[in-house]
Amino acid sequence: MADILFKEESYKIVGACFEVHKALGHGFKEVVYKDALELEFKRLGISFLREKPYDIYYKEQKLKHCFVADFVLLNSIILEIKTAGYIGEPYLKQTLNYLKASGLRLGIVINFGTPSLEYQRVII
Repeated sequence: MADILFKEESYKIVGACFEVHKALGHGFKEVVYKDALELEFKRLGISFLREKPYDIYYKEQKLKHCFVADFVLLNSIILEIKTAGYIGEPYLKQTLNYLKASGLRLGIVINFGTPSLEYQRVII
């Protein structure tokens, strides 16, 4: 059986997201969940950077615009926060592109927009 990339770390991160969803429910804007997650990550001792910018390069030239990851956790995992009806393909592709640009291997898309929290791992 193959090892799961950052298994324990992912479990802790997703658990924090479930805790926030349990307390706030669904229906708020993304920024509200990000604020709550910041407090929850601090409480759990999970290191993070919020809204970390990454430069994007085209043929070794830096482009004018960058992308901003909602969270980078433990210097290894990108966490993208959504408040949509479901986790759609555009969100997964967006996270995949973020992973390529950042050089990281694991992204987690979390959707707070439904009655039950949804999440999906994206790996390169």
